[in-house]
Amino acid sequence: MKEKFHDLISQASQVVLDKDTEIRLAMTCLLAGGHLLIEDLPGVGKTTLVQALGKLTGLRTTRIQFTIDLLPADVLGGQVYHPQDQKFVFHQGPLFSQLVMADELNRASPRTQSALLQAMEEGEISVDGVTWKLPKPFYVIATQNPHQQTGTFPLPESQLDRFLMSLELHHASKNTEIKIFQGQDPRQLMQNLKPVLTEAEITKALQSVDEVKVSSVVASYIGELLERSRRSGFSGQSLSTRAGMALVRASKAWAYLEGRDYLRAEDVQAVLIPVIGHRIGGNHGIKKGREWALVLKNETPVPL
Repeated sequence: MKEKFHDLISQASQVVLDKDTEIRLAMTCLLAGGHLLIEDLPGVGKTTLVQALGKLTGLRTTRIQFTIDLLPADVLGGQVYHPQDQKFVFHQGPLFSQLVMADELNRASPRTQSALLQAMEEGEISVDGVTWKLPKPFYVIATQNPHQQTGTFPLPESQLDRFLMSLELHHASKNTEIKIFQGQDPRQLMQNLKPVLTEAEITKALQSVDEVKVSSVVASYIGELLERSRRSGFSGQSLSTRAGMALVRASKAWAYLEGRDYLRAEDVQAVLIPVIGHRIGGNHGIKKGREWALVLKNETPVPL
């Protein structure tokens, strides 16, 4: 099964060039059953990466372009009156999909951003006192522009905590850009992508990730990371127990892609900055949070 995931990562790397590690981390996030936040400048491939993952996973995908005038009902759906039946009928919004791309999430108002909170945490939404289940699997991959850009609303900490991982894509290298300029547009290459996985295979993989074992040594290492983040001398936000559980889930998925059914400390290190960087930055932003996460990673002794 894991060979198919490696094939998926390989095919995505042919469309989103120079981003092998980021693509693997994105796949790790999906295998862990989490949601992904991609923050970077416009034009570095955020949307292309999400669209490629949608095609290769075969999941039912929708894209929501977040703007200042977008309302919660535009995302969730709402009750529409049917005169012929003389009753209101709920019409599902674009959130009712398996893979939801929330493009430029931080350009929407806080009220609209909050429409995603229940969906991302519980896999359901409540409208007019009625609860509606979302399809499974259910993933949100959101993109956002750096918070210092005009026309953006910072995501609150409660929203950031719903994302299992966050990534930066950065600019491609000069040699890679030259290849892009001389070759075919990545968006054209994406038209040739076909699903590599079935929904049943993804569900089975999620179950296999859950079964990856966590030894007392690795659990203690994660506990030490959390404890050090709570000391008075640490500059970033302290990590919660939920952050520790997120770190375990992501590490399990990384170990699964490595072909193991048990965790090592290096699995935790591989996903540490993407998992905690957006959680400890606070008002200083994700970029600063990643710097503090790196300090925490370097200063915490790694078990042998």
